[in-house]
Amino acid sequence: MRLILIKFLFICCLGLSLQGCETLKSLGSGDSDTEDEYADWNAEKFRGQAKTALDAGNYDKAIKLYEALESRYPFGDESAQTQLDIAYAYYKNSDPEAAIAAADRFIKINPRSSSVDYAYYLKGLVNYNRGIGFIDRFLPTDTSQRDPGTARDAYDNFAELTRRFPNSKYIADAQQRMIELKNNLAMYEVHVARFYMKRKAYVAAINRASTVVDKYQRTPAVPYALQIMQEAYTKLELPDLAKDTTRVYELNYPNGPPVPEHKDSTFSHKVWDFIGLEK
Repeated sequence: MRLILIKFLFICCLGLSLQGCETLKSLGSGDSDTEDEYADWNAEKFRGQAKTALDAGNYDKAIKLYEALESRYPFGDESAQTQLDIAYAYYKNSDPEAAIAAADRFIKINPRSSSVDYAYYLKGLVNYNRGIGFIDRFLPTDTSQRDPGTARDAYDNFAELTRRFPNSKYIADAQQRMIELKNNLAMYEVHVARFYMKRKAYVAAINRASTVVDKYQRTPAVPYALQIMQEAYTKLELPDLAKDTTRVYELNYPNGPPVPEHKDSTFSHKVWDFIGLEK
């Protein structure tokens, strides 16, 4: 009886091991099939097919092809460009973390590359567009009311680009984006200050508005920050400070804010504000 039991257990173990071998074999053959698909591809074909997929909006396929290209041809004159192409494909595929990681990897491996300025620029683009969702693409929203974290990151990325590569061809666009980002960051502080005013947290409102005046000079948000400070000082019964703030405002903005807060307001914006999704 014992011998029969031992034989039975041996047969069961042998069957399981054979099944496992078949599973591993099938997995191995799957990888082999993928490799065989590109077996006779040279670098030019990889690059051409990846570019075609990228232009067609098939970013997953483009990433797969670019990574296969880098794996097959890790060295050579075009390897650095492939790394940048991977970073860009991740960016277009709405995968910001992977895009920034790929750009950082390129900077680390190719610090003297003639294209390293683009890697810094791409990092800025990724963070610049990171907070833009589906709604933002199709409906009018106030970008200054988004989470400022990624805006600050984008500003820092573009600032680093302008500092390291003052003659880069991407400088003009980066500087324009920096102006917009700075304006949005300043208006974000104004929105927070107004939030505190509504809740009668006047000291907190003054602190936020003062940040705009001190840190974001020459932005369209400054006159609105001064208005908040004047109102908050009045609420706190600090007439001297209120008068000083009013004097500064009238001296610099005798005709009111030079840039209306919603200068490009449309009917869609008014509907957007009315339903309460923004402001």
